[in-house]
Amino acid sequence: MPNLKKTHPMDELKLKLEQIIDIVPPKSKIFYLDYPIYSNGGDLLIMKGAEAFFKSFDIKVVDRYCVHDFHENVQIPEDCIIVMSGGGNFGDLYDSHQNLREQVVQNYPRNKIVILPQTIFYKAEENIRKTADIFNRHSRLYVYVRDESSYKLATTYFTNVHVALLPDMAHQLWKISTSAAPKKERLNFLRTDIEINNEQEDAVIQGDNVDWASLFNRYEKKLIFLIASALRKRRGRKMLQFIWKIYSDYLVRKAIRCFAQYETIHTSRLHGHILSCLMAKPNVLIDNSYGKNSGYYQLWTHEVNTANMAGSAKGRTSVEQGFRETTTATV
Repeated sequence: MPNLKKTHPMDELKLKLEQIIDIVPPKSKIFYLDYPIYSNGGDLLIMKGAEAFFKSFDIKVVDRYCVHDFHENVQIPEDCIIVMSGGGNFGDLYDSHQNLREQVVQNYPRNKIVILPQTIFYKAEENIRKTADIFNRHSRLYVYVRDESSYKLATTYFTNVHVALLPDMAHQLWKISTSAAPKKERLNFLRTDIEINNEQEDAVIQGDNVDWASLFNRYEKKLIFLIASALRKRRGRKMLQFIWKIYSDYLVRKAIRCFAQYETIHTSRLHGHILSCLMAKPNVLIDNSYGKNSGYYQLWTHEVNTANMAGSAKGRTSVEQGFRETTTATV
């Protein structure tokens, strides 16, 4: 009799990421650019997922650069693939990351360049036209996007670019578990930055309120600042990168410990939602200011039983039922 056991939706999302090896084959040599050195835990999860992916497929990272230490004289051999970090900073909201992205595409015309799954958002059409003018001049540029809206933008404007849909790199971290039993009922993990959705205030009824900015204390953020500042001087880069690897592991573990304390998570942070899914933690996702969260949920995570979109038809019961699976930590 055939095995009719259904694959877990989170297993399927992780498996989808293997499409990347069609473009970045196992044993490739890469330069990993625009990795985060700041206190946004969502981007740290993306970085950890990307690094886990590289390790899984024996992809050799020759060097790493962030926005703080990359400069126009960086020599990248033509046989190395440039892989740029994924996330939600593609567009005209976060200038430093977009400027780096465009600088790299413009200055390395002979290298294959791969941008890992991103959400694309522009306030002004003239800005995406500027990006398109740069991108369409490159013959070996591959852009992965995380939602249908980004895919429509990319395929409309980036006419000479290979564009494909994939889920966020953090899904490579499935599964994450902790031994701690929840002690509190609800965590409101809500945005406090430029992507805030004013309607999220209606969702705060009870529970503790946290965001990435308040999850990490001032001493932890001070050390992040010191590492970033030291990298700007471009001395001792390898040692600083090693320190950052260890320290960012600690920061991600702190986020996991925080989430583990609660029965349910209500969040307007996309990676509050994704981390909850990675932990099989019941969660309700609230949209951000421009629909990034709802677009992601509708495309990728709507079939995850522990996940719900605020205002969606999926009932509270299915969210709170969750999965009580025994899982293995990967971070």
